[in-house]
Formats: sequence, C-alpha cells, structure tokens
Amino acid sequence: MQSQTYNYKVVRQFAIMTVVWGIVGMLVGVIVAAQLVWPELNAAEWLHFGRLRPLHTNAVIFAFGGCALFATSYYCVQRTCHTRLFAPGLAAFTFWGWQLVILLAAISLPLGFTSGKEYAELEWPIDILITLVWVSYAVVFFGTVATRKTTHIYVANWFYGGFILTVALLHLVNSAEIPVSLTKSYSAYAGVQDAMIQWWYGHNAVGFFLTAGFLGMMYYFVPKQAGRPVYSYRLSVVHFWALIFTYMWAGPHHLHYTALPDWTQSIGMVFSLILLAPSWGGMINGIMTLSGAWHKLRTDPILKFLITSLSFYGMSTFEGPMMSIKTVNALSHYTDWTVGHVHSGALGWVAMVSIGAMYYLIPRMYGKTEMYSTKLITTHFWIATIGIVLYIASMWISGVMQGLMWRATNPDGTLTYSFVESVKASYPFWTIRVVGGVLFLTGMLIMFYNMVKTIAGQKPYEAPVLAPAGAHA
Repeated sequence: MQSQTYNYKVVRQFAIMTVVWGIVGMLVGVIVAAQLVWPELNAAEWLHFGRLRPLHTNAVIFAFGGCALFATSYYCVQRTCHTRLFAPGLAAFTFWGWQLVILLAAISLPLGFTSGKEYAELEWPIDILITLVWVSYAVVFFGTVATRKTTHIYVANWFYGGFILTVALLHLVNSAEIPVSLTKSYSAYAGVQDAMIQWWYGHNAVGFFLTAGFLGMMYYFVPKQAGRPVYSYRLSVVHFWALIFTYMWAGPHHLHYTALPDWTQSIGMVFSLILLAPSWGGMINGIMTLSGAWHKLRTDPILKFLITSLSFYGMSTFEGPMMSIKTVNALSHYTDWTVGHVHSGALGWVAMVSIGAMYYLIPRMYGKTEMYSTKLITTHFWIATIGIVLYIASMWISGVMQGLMWRATNPDGTLTYSFVESVKASYPFWTIRVVGGVLFLTGMLIMFYNMVKTIAGQKPYEAPVLAPAGAHA
C-alpha cells in the first residue's frame, strides 16, 4: 500500500447531489404530469407546463444523470487506474461549476429564457460555462488515464471517455448561436439544417450522455456487485466500437415525414435498426455477468436495481429501432408512445442503474460496506419498479390509441375524431402516469432518508491507492 489516497471528496459531493437533484427533477416531472390532468395547476406564468417541462428534462438528464456520471466516472477511473485523480483543483471546479449550471437552469427556464432547442434550451452565457466545465472534466478524466499505474485501460473507461468526447462535440456544434442580448440568441443554422443539427445532437445526447456514459457505469458496478468478472471482455470491446460508430447516424429518425430529404430519413432508420445489435450485445454481456451468481439476486437489492436496469435497457433499445421504421413511426410519432419509450429508458435504464451505483458508492465514501438499511433499498426497488411499469404501460396504451384515433377516417375521407376527443380519451392514462411518477418519486425520498442515516455521524473516508500489482479495484 502507498500513503497516497484516492480523491473521494469530489465523488462524495457528486454522489450526494445525484440523490438531491433526482428528487428535484422528478418532483418537477410529477408536477408537469399533474398539470396535464388538472390544467388549473398551471397557476402562474413561470410555473406553466411550457416553462417547467424543459426544467424537468434538464434536471433529470443533466443534474441527476450528470452528477451520477461525474461521481461514478471519477470513482471508476481512479480505482481501475490505481492512481489519484489528476488535477484535483479542476475536479473541484467541475463540481461547483456543474452545480452553478444547474442553478442557472433552474432560474432561467421558468423565467422563459430559452433557445427552444430540445435538451439544449439554456442560453449562450450558460452554454459557455458548460463548455468550461466539460473541458475541465475531460482534462481531469483523461489526465488520470494518462497517469495510470496500470498498463490496461478497463473498458468502463472507454465508455466514459467516448461519452465525454462526443458530448463535447455535440454541445459545441449544436450550441453555435448568435447572441443579441445577455438572455437571447438565435441559432447559427436555419430551417431544416437547424432541425437536422438539433436531432443529431438530441439523439446523441440520448446515445452518449444517457447510454454510453451509463454503460461505463454498468461495466464497473455490475461485476463489482456480483463479485464476478465481466461475462465477455471481447464482447465489451466490440460493443463499444459498434455502439459509438452506429449511434452517430441515427438522429434523422426523429424527423420522419418532415422537410428533411427522404434519403437522410432512411439513413437514420437503417442505422437505428443496425443499432439493435450492439445494444443487445451490451445488455446480454451485463446480464450474463451474473452467470454463477444468480442466487445473489434473492438477497441483494443493489443487484436487483442493476440487473433490472439492463432488462429495461434491452427493452427500450429494441423499441427504439422499431419506432424508427417509417411505417411504425407514422403511428407512434407525436403520441404518448414516444413519451413511454423515453421513460422506459430514462427511468428503467438510466435511473435504475444510477440508483444501484449510488447505493454501492455512498457507504464506501464513508468507510462502510453497505447502506443503513438493506430493507429500505428493497422497498425502494419494488416501489420504483411498480412506478415505472404503471408509467410506461399507460403511455404505450395512450400513444397507440392516439395514433389510431388521429389517422381514423370516415368513408367520405373526413377525420373520424377531432383532436380534442383524443385528448379526452387520454385523460385516464395521464392520471395513471401521475401515480407512476409519484411512486418513483417516493422511492427517491426513501433513498434520501437511507442516505442521510448512512452518513450521519460518519467521517469522510479516504482509501489508500492500490499498488500497481494489486487486484483490480
């Protein structure tokens, strides 16, 4: 053992804020879901659905998901490289800078300051701060990999590294804008080119921020919690290269039946279908890592979170390519089916794997091996799972119903239903969605209580850096 210790401080900070921002983001989600059922909840201009909905997406993706990625990547890269985090001052800046970005989003979006771009609504001064934080993140992460004491770069770091580089590229290109004041700018692109750039960014935000980064999480925490080596290391490397090459080209499937050239739409569809192979390769690799350890699922609720997340990952990465097929898209697009698909990935995959990773990380940040209450983790798991199923099943049924009602015609060619009739028919399913969202939020509150009880009265723990010849961390 060496006297040097890992930098756990920044991991601790991000891990705690993951839970906090998870509650905030999901609370806003429940509010906007309730506003669709009870329109009178649109009480004030800055609490209107149109203002809160982008706040919800930014909070759950970049605040909750982002903090989870920072925490786990900083932990994983240190442990697998057997070295302390590079440039600790920059690492501290990434934490405080990221919290400032989130705070500015929470202020500016309800006030109506928006660029109007999905997942990129924040105005240009905040975009510049995001760029500074992200460049610092890249320096810290790749600096740690460059100064590693091991010859090997574990595959989780490949996924984290791919996610960091690609998100930087996406952000810089899509956020190119012409400022006209401190709070207003216009996109550097126009018309269908703007739409194409936006959905190249939008889908790859899903592909790299919400998939590649969290696959890095999966490749570290599933083998660790299962106490088994990854099922196939060769498959994990093939998975990485196939995924990052294919995902880049899938964005046009968001723009079927628009002014985008038909050949571009078709390319998006074809690459989306190809994407099924690497996605399922990764899902199978993660689940098969439990070979010889399936019995642990009975008693280990953290493994329940991690393996269930992989099941949802497999399901949503089957559903996505299917929805990209033009004939299916003609039914599904602009309906609640899309919302159900997004949340099967966001709640089922991203949130569940993040929660499992946080339950692993948080006690270890304080020198403990497990959370305050294993029973509460199990309770959280079942409440969250029931919440997800209620949410996505209601949205699937509602979505298919909407698509069928919108395309139904009378013998004389007129529409069978008015739009408002489809809205009325959707109401029961929107109510079920609120129930599902409340259940998932309740699970996060249980997690917060469990976290507080775990760290209460505990001193922060600093683990000694493993010697290069030591076992894999």
